[in-house]
Amino acid sequence: MMTTVILIVLSISALMLFFKLARGRSASVHSLEDLSGQTHPVDIEAFRNLIDPAEEEFLRSNLSPQKFRAVRRERLRATLDYVQCASHNAAVLLRLGEGARESADPRVAQAAQHLIDSAIRLRLNALLAMPKLYLGIAIPGARLTPNGLIDGYQQLSSFAGQLALTQNPARAPRLSTVL
Repeated sequence: MMTTVILIVLSISALMLFFKLARGRSASVHSLEDLSGQTHPVDIEAFRNLIDPAEEEFLRSNLSPQKFRAVRRERLRATLDYVQCASHNAAVLLRLGEGARESADPRVAQAAQHLIDSAIRLRLNALLAMPKLYLGIAIPGARLTPNGLIDGYQQLSSFAGQLALTQNPARAPRLSTVL
């Protein structure tokens, strides 16, 4: 009986910790103007190139094994940086969505909820991808790539754009420069 209670308490604690990690610790963001300086731009094409299996196979076939391992480690470190930036941006956009979800306009509230859902999903995927990337850096022969992060980030950016259009159409075009 006591073991069951302890397991339940540990499970609930683990879930709360995981939710806190997914939510992030970014500063309060109430409007699009607050995003400036709080996000880190992510170059989607460079990110896509880093995790492209065809690019990795090209490098594997054209470099010596030693040189390939060194290049792969550098590429994985760069990928890790992109994943961390995307995760950070998702946390910031989560805060933006939480503030906008309380809007009296149902279109804004709905767009905010889509943004929140997408941000949480991306944060969780990033949290799961980071250990894979660290393992790939430690063991360069392992074929571990973060799947779904680029599409998730593009979807998150799209939902952020929809929210921006419903809240303030004049400021919406500037959103792409901060993400």
